[in-house]
Amino acid sequence: MLDNKIIKEMPKIELHCHLDGSLSVDAIRRMAINENIQLPEKDEDLKANIHAPRETHSLLDYLSCFDYVLPLLQTKENLELAAYDVAKQAADENVKYIEIRFAPMHHTKKDLNIIEVTKAICKGFEQAEADFDIKVRGLICGLRHESVSTLMTLLDIFAEEDENLISHYIVGFDLAGDEENFPPKLFAPLLEKVKQKGVNLTLHAGECGCAQNIFDSIELGASRIGHGVAIHENPDEFSFLKEKNITFEMAPTSNFQTKAIESLELYPFKELFDAGVAVTINTDNRTVSDTNLVKEYRKIRDWYDFTLDDFLKVNINAIEGSFVTGTEKKFLLDKIILEYKQLG
Repeated sequence: MLDNKIIKEMPKIELHCHLDGSLSVDAIRRMAINENIQLPEKDEDLKANIHAPRETHSLLDYLSCFDYVLPLLQTKENLELAAYDVAKQAADENVKYIEIRFAPMHHTKKDLNIIEVTKAICKGFEQAEADFDIKVRGLICGLRHESVSTLMTLLDIFAEEDENLISHYIVGFDLAGDEENFPPKLFAPLLEKVKQKGVNLTLHAGECGCAQNIFDSIELGASRIGHGVAIHENPDEFSFLKEKNITFEMAPTSNFQTKAIESLELYPFKELFDAGVAVTINTDNRTVSDTNLVKEYRKIRDWYDFTLDDFLKVNINAIEGSFVTGTEKKFLLDKIILEYKQLG
């Protein structure tokens, strides 16, 4: 079995990480000082507010933890700090490429508009790339409880062709939130506009126990599925998923916390992997789930006795499913394959 040192040293790719759910305690305290917001003095008391319980009742129960940090994420300074902080954490885990997703509408409670929010976050990405051995890109998240007409305004971000910072760092679109009450088909007009703009699409689907949402999301244009654990209900469709080159963004700790899955026997990660479907390993929310990518890799190793070659395959899946250009993918593939050879 691979030892912990090798797992820490492995180069990694991450496709599914939420900005507001992945802030370090240090960054949260710095942002609170900037906003003159009082926080609990002891870290354990602060963590009680920002970590989800190991056992939550549902996805909505899990999502309630985000409310605590959102008041801190309403200024350019703090958004830039947050983006830098999450990328730094990933770099410390030897993540070579990460896509960090965020919902601009979460951050407009004061004076910022969605373009200003996005630009501030991209500046944080830019600084992280300058300081660490990591490539960072961003995904725009629409919130499912918002109306389609409201969500349409997010497409203005992709119209900022003269804004090099945004066009360089923002590479895709996502829908996140209450999947059970707001399934993907409700957003068909929005997603059609996304496709018309040529924007890459990943959708949270199959996290609430409804496999049909996965297939509806694919029909609506998604090339990647966020979580997708409900696919365990449809093993006969694995060949279809492989044929369509659908990438699954799975997050072991989060998937069990949100009650997306109830037992390891039902968790479809290994079945999908063995069937040749592109599965990837992700944190989802480092802080809310009290995890990091090294911990997630250890879980997969412990559950399935994954080898170095298995993890290399998962990372190749992630690169091939990523939303960077073909040239950038080749650079990442060459880099990852070389570093895995050196570990072997």
